[in-house]
Amino acid sequence: MLRNLLSLRQIAQRTISTASRRQFENKVSEKQKLFQEDNGIPVHLKGGVADALLYRATMILTVGGTAYAIYQLALASLPKKQG
Repeated sequence: MLRNLLSLRQIAQRTISTASRRQFENKVSEKQKLFQEDNGIPVHLKGGVADALLYRATMILTVGGTAYAIYQLALASLPKKQG
């Protein structure tokens, strides 16, 4: 039993350590040019559609959460009706 576990461990290590690694193209210089370009777009929106969607979702959640917090504070500050 122990021998089987040890052999399985060796096979797993060999598979992981000798696996071929994918080569990625270095796109840092392209991204630097994109973000340093002076085109009037804020830096947090220069990434494209995904950045715009994340920004809008964040704004909606922030405004909605603030409105909900103010509503709950107003609700808590008013006395409940007896009856």
